[in-house]
Amino acid sequence: MSISVVLLVVISALLHPLRVFLIKGDSTPEGLTLSVVFIFGCMSFFQIVLMGINPWKVFEIWPLIAISSLGLLLHFWCIVKSLRVGDFSVNYPIIRSSPLFVVVAGYLFLNHHYSMEILLGIAIVIISAFMIQYTPGGKFFSKPASLLLAVLAMCFHGIITLADAEAMKYVEPAAFLFIQYLFVTPAMALMFILTRPSGKNIYEYLFLGWKTKPLRFFFAGFTAYISYLLILYSFRMGANVAAVSAIRQISIPFSVLIGGFYLMEKKMNYRLFWSLLLTLGVIIIIVSS
Repeated sequence: MSISVVLLVVISALLHPLRVFLIKGDSTPEGLTLSVVFIFGCMSFFQIVLMGINPWKVFEIWPLIAISSLGLLLHFWCIVKSLRVGDFSVNYPIIRSSPLFVVVAGYLFLNHHYSMEILLGIAIVIISAFMIQYTPGGKFFSKPASLLLAVLAMCFHGIITLADAEAMKYVEPAAFLFIQYLFVTPAMALMFILTRPSGKNIYEYLFLGWKTKPLRFFFAGFTAYISYLLILYSFRMGANVAAVSAIRQISIPFSVLIGGFYLMEKKMNYRLFWSLLLTLGVIIIIVSS
């Protein structure tokens, strides 16, 4: 794996926790999530116009668009619901453990093969990702509904990763994102409307945040778009899917640092130990790719 690809993935990973923190800390997480996908669509549209890209070619790979879009809808829905009922420090590492799904699904269905070194690195990353934000003596299964949602979010993210990596062999990233979010945005709005708590006003539930905190909503969408665009370009440059998914796990130690230095969270020594071990796993993956 080239240094330029590694840099793209690392920058993407550093941007990723910002969106999740903003969703978790917002009084209207569904509205903020909808704003993220809306901004994805707008920014990809401006990009294809500026670059003169024909987006309609994407329909030649419509099965990949359909798989990725459905996975994206369900992934976001599971994230929002799991963060509403469960602890971020337990669910986030599970949600970010998609390399496990990618490796298993790639081996079973896509005839992918991985060296023992890459598998070792991925194993270290996944184990460390769980341990970083796990409190010794705590219970992973104290909230089974939240755990199930987090695991489903992880699986859906793995499906998205595999579909998008395959799609990048044929189309430009911006064109792919534009067509995808052309369908995902209204579908997500409808999904949140249909699953909202009874008595909730649709305007306040999904759109009031644009009026009361527009910068927060825009920042969440902008950073999320840049983060994923970098991932798509890394796939376009031929990066290994499982390796990219694993390297993105460094978003977890970054979130630990944010929690320690800005939120004054405790047990930093314990968490930093697992962060360093995770970094070792990333290095193994980079060297072996």
